[in-house]
Amino acid sequence: MAKPLMAKATAVWLVDNTTISFKQIADFVGMHELEVQGIADGDVAAGVKGFDPIANNQLTQDEIDAAQNNPLHKLKLKFNAAAAGEEKRRGPRYTPLSKRQDRPNSILWLVKFHPELSDGQIAKLVGTTKPTIQSIRERTHWNIANMQPIDPVALGLCKQSELDAIVQKAAAKKAAEGGVMSDDERRKLVSTEQSLEMDAAPKIPTAIEGLETFSLSDDPVEEKDDEPIIDADSFFNLPKGGGDEEEDEDPRF
Repeated sequence: MAKPLMAKATAVWLVDNTTISFKQIADFVGMHELEVQGIADGDVAAGVKGFDPIANNQLTQDEIDAAQNNPLHKLKLKFNAAAAGEEKRRGPRYTPLSKRQDRPNSILWLVKFHPELSDGQIAKLVGTTKPTIQSIRERTHWNIANMQPIDPVALGLCKQSELDAIVQKAAAKKAAEGGVMSDDERRKLVSTEQSLEMDAAPKIPTAIEGLETFSLSDDPVEEKDDEPIIDADSFFNLPKGGGDEEEDEDPRF
């Protein structure tokens, strides 16, 4: 349901100039009933000047009279012929001036980690143009050497729910086309919540044909019982001479 212009000021005028119930006024202007009661008590909207909805072509006197006579009647905005058929302007999302310098970095992040997204989806998500996206894809952007991929959610250019929505849409489109996705691609095409619930992808193959696993207790080398055990101390106790032979004495001594 459409709401009137200057809702709080309109509520102030209706409280001061009519006997319409707080519930009816709250439903009409989109406020809470207790907040309208606070206006009547002077605790809310102090100093706010009332906005006459009749003089500003938002309500008719007949509509106000009907609401005053029937507590269940819901106020309705006056039909404005000039606004009939008016549609919301379509175009790229507006990006504040303070964040426009970070927009190329977010595009680079989307191109790198979500290549399945179309140029139109990226343009709508972060508020850019297709030529800019194409130049970043082809790495012909004038500042490509100084750009770093940064998550657009971290930059405040979009919400996580909006990013998840277009990723899910890209996943549905790829599934409809019958494309085969790898594990890494499948993880990219799911939302953040689903990705966190998935099992970690194995980095090392758990089984290779022809390769058998064994424990330290199962030593494949058979021990030979007839092999003598060599004591390490025996290497330091070598014999000085052999049998009855005597060594020649050095004539110098």
